[in-house]
Amino acid sequence: MATERYNPRASEPKWQKAWDDEKLFETQNDDPRPKYYVLEMFPYPSGRIHMGHVRNYAMGDVVARWRRAMGYNVLHPMGWDAFGLPAENAARDNKVNPRDWTYANIETMKGQLKTMGLSLDWAREIATCDPSYYRHEQKMFLDFWRAGLVERKSAKVNWDPEDMTVLANEQVIDGRGWRSGALVEQRDLTQWFFKITSMSQELLDSLDTLDKWPEKVRIMQSNWIGRSEGMLVRWKLAKESAPEGETELEVYTTRPDTIFGASFMAVAADHPLARKAAETNPALAKFIDEVHRMGTSAATLETAEKKGFDTGIRVVHPFDESWTLPVYVANFVLMDYGTGAIFGCPSGDQRDLDFANKYGLPVVPVVMPEGADAKTFQIIDEAYVDDGVMINSRFLDGMTPKQAFDEVAMRLSGVTVGNRPQAERKVQFRLRDWLISRQRYWGCPIPVVHCDDCGSVPTPDKDLPVLLPTEVSFDKPGNPLDHHPTWKHVDCPNCGKPARRDTDTMDTFVDSSWYFARFTDPWNEQSPTTPKYADGPQGWLPVNQYIGGIEHAILHLLYSRFFARAMQVTGHLNEVKEPFEGMFTQGMVVHETYKGPKGWVQPAEVKVEETDGKRRATLLATGEEIEIGSIEKMSKSKKNVVDPDDIIASYGADTARWFMLSDSPPERDVIWTEAGVEGAHRFVQRVWRLISETSAELSGIAPQAASDGEAGALSKAAHKALKAVGEDIGRLGFNKAVARIYELVNAMQAPFAAVAAGKASPELRSAAREAVDILIVMIAPMMPHLAEESWAALGGEGFVANRRWPDFDPALVVDSEITYPVQVNGKKRGDLTIARDADQGAVEKAALALDFVQKALEGKSPRKVIVVPQRIVNVVV
Repeated sequence: MATERYNPRASEPKWQKAWDDEKLFETQNDDPRPKYYVLEMFPYPSGRIHMGHVRNYAMGDVVARWRRAMGYNVLHPMGWDAFGLPAENAARDNKVNPRDWTYANIETMKGQLKTMGLSLDWAREIATCDPSYYRHEQKMFLDFWRAGLVERKSAKVNWDPEDMTVLANEQVIDGRGWRSGALVEQRDLTQWFFKITSMSQELLDSLDTLDKWPEKVRIMQSNWIGRSEGMLVRWKLAKESAPEGETELEVYTTRPDTIFGASFMAVAADHPLARKAAETNPALAKFIDEVHRMGTSAATLETAEKKGFDTGIRVVHPFDESWTLPVYVANFVLMDYGTGAIFGCPSGDQRDLDFANKYGLPVVPVVMPEGADAKTFQIIDEAYVDDGVMINSRFLDGMTPKQAFDEVAMRLSGVTVGNRPQAERKVQFRLRDWLISRQRYWGCPIPVVHCDDCGSVPTPDKDLPVLLPTEVSFDKPGNPLDHHPTWKHVDCPNCGKPARRDTDTMDTFVDSSWYFARFTDPWNEQSPTTPKYADGPQGWLPVNQYIGGIEHAILHLLYSRFFARAMQVTGHLNEVKEPFEGMFTQGMVVHETYKGPKGWVQPAEVKVEETDGKRRATLLATGEEIEIGSIEKMSKSKKNVVDPDDIIASYGADTARWFMLSDSPPERDVIWTEAGVEGAHRFVQRVWRLISETSAELSGIAPQAASDGEAGALSKAAHKALKAVGEDIGRLGFNKAVARIYELVNAMQAPFAAVAAGKASPELRSAAREAVDILIVMIAPMMPHLAEESWAALGGEGFVANRRWPDFDPALVVDSEITYPVQVNGKKRGDLTIARDADQGAVEKAALALDFVQKALEGKSPRKVIVVPQRIVNVVV
């Protein structure tokens, strides 16, 4: 019987409306079922969703729908990370208000997400730019301040003198502002910080509890926190070279064992000793000024040419009064790490070696590989950084570096410089306090008033939120809030005298560091959270499954972990310190690039054909041949972007979701191809034909598993798939689950043809009805619209989205038979299927009876029959 093709353009909006009308995915906090919280990193409302969003949210939706089917009360919310610089750029470039630009984008993207059929609780929708959200962020800022977790201090920043604003490290390109092109300066500005360093050790130790996080993410976090055990060594300054009043230089080092390999000292441009020396040395002052024009990022410092300036100051070696070393100001030493000073051991550090070779400084090997010859071992162009044996180190010779470390610590701790030990053990962290001040308009205002008499005064809680002004101008360079005519002028909350609001806004990372907690009760107007719903007895936290890109594996996750602890300290959470129990980082969506004579070309403008194994691309409009480039992340610059709206309009959301889930493991990149999407769409149509062509025969049939014959084989295939797909989704193996569903549909083809032809036995019809019910439930998390349409075609009641995941029959998932590969003289010739519990003699007898074995024996007896139980049979002729 002919059947109509499945029409997603009609079906998908129908079911989306039906779900919305029933408020099917709105979650009740007081629902008694066990809770499960699945959350994808919320998007920035840039204007349109991209295929990366489709993949990310499709994965989260599969988890949410499957957990609901497993009997959980699932929280699956959505919001918008809505503050940020792009809105200001759009406001300046297009003469629109950032608020209008942002909310228009939210509406567009929300509509796009709804066409994907995501089972989201839109009743909990939040936007971080909404005063109803950021008022609570301001409250937490003040609570953190009262708790000693906020500090205002001077900090080194990248300053764009043309735009008159602070730039993030990523916005400094080759020493220039990314937008103005002006040479960036380093300036000291008074800024607000969250004291994340007060929790360094706890944040590090707690990583060991996150066993549902990718190991690579935990390693990235650990490296960023960067705990090191070292020593603080005080080097005496040689009196004749020291500036007036200066007597010592403090250096933190993790390698005191290499102290006899030291050939120079290096201090940061802002080190007090450097500044003191520059007062009487104009050339040094000029060099320091040049250093200030560099960016402050680690990447900038790593790639920049290493430069130094000999101050003329010398230090005395701790173990030899007659040995002095020069002190340089170096552009690769930062004031905010350690003490802002290092001792350079060129033989054991590549950066120090490059510096020493450039300035003609001594290079003395002090660690060599075990078994090497100390007399001939040299360091020339490559430092030796591995473990080994100490050499050229006097009393340390022959020790391991660890033994040498302890020996140096012991000897120097007994010596004093001034009134303090010359050296002491110290733990250092790479992690710096979190600078949250931004000279921007479109961000959360910092709720502080600055008074000449009272200093920095918190805005009273009753006056929150401190609202952004609605009328704002971007005509002048710099921060619009700073030159707003009225907004910043306010009376001091303490003394009532004229004062000034803080015109900085918060780093947008702050907005995204606690949104997961706000989703648990976004209706609470009095407080950021309702602790009993956040992490109390009825609480949702921690998030059971968090999904997002690897690009947020460090800062966003680290800041969120800090926020959870700070919220606990200030009473906004009860006991949860780790916000995300499970973490998954998905791969990117990538596509071929195409380049014509006028530059990059979009995939929609290209026709790709393959002839004799060679692929050829031409422009659809002209037929002109163009170049097929590399496969890269979808980006506007390379134009290798596929618009989700186009895909959904052409093929439907279920096809897009199915392809995203099926093509590769979710942690790897997925290569978007037209052929792959068409293949996914063919499978959608195939499932629909399978069901629609048998719906008349199967409607009203009671589902019943069978154990024998064709019906039994169908039931076994269905129950095996049911078990495996559930396990695969549970471990986020979506592509494996898809493969098993393909296998089941293949197994259903022949028996369902018999059903469609009216030739199936009652037993087969019952087994077929059960199998199709199982199939529909299994595809529902991935292709929810097709599942609903199929269920309705079979006369099913209610929504598939509300159906429980069925239990598999253990008896039907155990294989009673096993297939042995059979070899003759070591080469496989065929297979033997036999009862799993058959003994070795039965296996031998059955193998020898096979046609291809009989042919090989030519009537003779075998020399040997080797049976590896449950594995293989080898007949030696």
